[in-house]
Amino acid sequence: MKIGILGLRGLPSTYSGYEAVMTELAPRLVQRGHDVTVYCRSGLFKEKPPEWRGVKLRYIPSIEHKVASTLTHSFLSITDASFRSFDVIFVVNAANGMFGFIPRLLGRPSVINVDGMEWLRPKWNSAAKFIFKNSARLGCTFYNEVVTDAEEMQRLYEREFGARTAYIAYGANIADNPPVEGVLNYGLEPRNYYLVLSRMVPDNNADTVVKGFVKSGSNKILALAGGADYRGNERELKFREELKAAANDRVKFLGHIGSPELVQELHAHAYGYIHGHQFGGVNPSLLTALGSGSCVLALNTKFNSEVLNGEQYGMLWKKDPDDLARLINKLDTNPQLAEDYRSRSADRIREKFTWEKITSDYEELFLSLLEKKR
Repeated sequence: MKIGILGLRGLPSTYSGYEAVMTELAPRLVQRGHDVTVYCRSGLFKEKPPEWRGVKLRYIPSIEHKVASTLTHSFLSITDASFRSFDVIFVVNAANGMFGFIPRLLGRPSVINVDGMEWLRPKWNSAAKFIFKNSARLGCTFYNEVVTDAEEMQRLYEREFGARTAYIAYGANIADNPPVEGVLNYGLEPRNYYLVLSRMVPDNNADTVVKGFVKSGSNKILALAGGADYRGNERELKFREELKAAANDRVKFLGHIGSPELVQELHAHAYGYIHGHQFGGVNPSLLTALGSGSCVLALNTKFNSEVLNGEQYGMLWKKDPDDLARLINKLDTNPQLAEDYRSRSADRIREKFTWEKITSDYEELFLSLLEKKR
């Protein structure tokens, strides 16, 4: 098949979940004999190679703005893709649902992965939330197939929009004895730090994590890895300053981590990984933590509970610093409990979330869509 993929910033990149997913999925589709093109935001890439790991790269401009960048780039990309000879156009991000009318009008088979509930994220104003929710609704009408990444998200889309969706989760790799040099370079000691790895924005609840860690009085380090696009974004700039104000001298800010190998290394040698994502479905960061052998402490949402199968593969905390502090103290005083979780966390990936399985699921969906069109 000839497959066009758009709606993300482009490759290679590890900026967010979409890029992390396509870093794994797109090259695997190429390895299976498919012709894959990923659309990239030209303004974000100084160097513009024509391909990466066998994936063709096509650079399209955008208006670089908090909201307009995604929408303008996606509109131009999906218009371009709809006039090309792709067998399937694969779009990510529910915000791009509104543009599904373009391939529909031109008779191009199209699929959208809607990811999370963008309209609930606190960083958006009421107008943006209205646009995101109605774009998701339109996407369920325009695209031939809608993909949700969690069984709970499937149910939500059926309740909200009356839409039947295909469930395909994200995947993760199993870490096999990763090195420790990167951890040491950050001034961290193996098994002596808790890790947070996310964009430092309000909806990932890093503020609750910092407050809970400080309240716990843990003698370990809390390592916060991740950044955000703070240019002109007063809300996120204020949030970053609030994090720093709430921290004590045992909280370290590592900044953005651009290497998937270093991400796995940080996970594998952490005492525990604290996951505060709230509004997405199956989150790639949580799967990476499990595949890396982390002891996971995740915010108690239906999506995180689904991934952890209750608390079989990790611990769940309420959105409350006191509750998180309680779990940190429990792990600090019971190293064997932390080790028990680490010893079985990768089993969850082998069970349900391998990249080979996820690639097969997408391949089968695309092929079935083409069969319907014949």
